[in-house]
Amino acid sequence: MTATTGPHKPAQPAPLTWSAAEPRRFERDQREITAAFPDLVYDAEGAGSWNGILPLWPFERPQPAHLTDWTGTTGLHVLMVYRQAYPMAPPHIFPLDPVPEPAAWTQSRWHVNGDRTLCLLRADSLWTGRESVVDLLLKAAAWKVEYALMKHEAITQMSDRGIVED
Repeated sequence: MTATTGPHKPAQPAPLTWSAAEPRRFERDQREITAAFPDLVYDAEGAGSWNGILPLWPFERPQPAHLTDWTGTTGLHVLMVYRQAYPMAPPHIFPLDPVPEPAAWTQSRWHVNGDRTLCLLRADSLWTGRESVVDLLLKAAAWKVEYALMKHEAITQMSDRGIVED
């Protein structure tokens, strides 16, 4: 007898992961993320995650002069964790370096949620499940720039749309 069977209990099928249920989306994410952010490393444990350092300025427009004066020379170190509800629910993105101070969590001006994940969408409805997760990672890269501006009191709150678009 196993833990999932018994005299009155039939064997339960193994839970289906999001990547097994959505193999085309899984392949798309693998392709898009490795093309845009080759330094991120995939880990298949659980629902899956990506870990690594994003580029400091991954945008097509010119990097501002003296950007590294406040940000340093490396981009944001992130852990992007898929949820089993993905792609209908966006992944969680945790900043690992820098780590925002607990006082910044849940203050909307810092764009950090109470669980220390980055708040990268102004409304839940902005994520439909069809978007590219690369767009969220670009916003996370830009978050580090705005975080540095906040820490140096150059701005009083992060922008609503983010520097990816503004």
